[in-house]
Amino acid sequence: MPPAPTEAHAAIATPSPWIERFAPLIPREARVLDVASGHGRHARFFAARGNPVVAVDRDAGALAALAGVPGVQARIVDLETGGRVLGDERFDAILVVNYLHRPLLADLLDALADDGVLLYETFAQGNEAFGRPRNPDFLLAPDELLQRIGGRLTIVAFEQGHVATPAPGVVIQRLAAVGAGRGWPPPLPL
Repeated sequence: MPPAPTEAHAAIATPSPWIERFAPLIPREARVLDVASGHGRHARFFAARGNPVVAVDRDAGALAALAGVPGVQARIVDLETGGRVLGDERFDAILVVNYLHRPLLADLLDALADDGVLLYETFAQGNEAFGRPRNPDFLLAPDELLQRIGGRLTIVAFEQGHVATPAPGVVIQRLAAVGAGRGWPPPLPL
């Protein structure tokens, strides 16, 4: 049986509500890439649904929490080294939560299957008033995800703004998108 998250990680063990909401776009057994997965809250969530998951992060200690989790392959990968860090692999779904490295975005889109799903949620400008990150390199400009993804994928949902809970909140952008090979219209979750 895989080790349970420690109490220190209990607060972040629950999947993002955005990811949970749009998870139905990802068929069970579809291959999922969890980018900058950390301790693997989303990897665990999708593996429990029956999805084979590749969880990548540069933090070997964080990935160690995924040792023995059925359906999860953890890989130590520095996503910021340049080049095609994912090689020629293709995934049916790609998840990115609380991570931004703009040069990686094209590589991620290239790794997404033609009918694949991208779920992305990260910090945006204005977050510096509420906490970390404050560095503009890690904060999306208004509409940035929409502009960068909109030409390549069909946008299912997009949100941006201040989320008040937990206090004091964060400023984020969220996007759910599908590849052009996905039948139209994509089903919307409730």
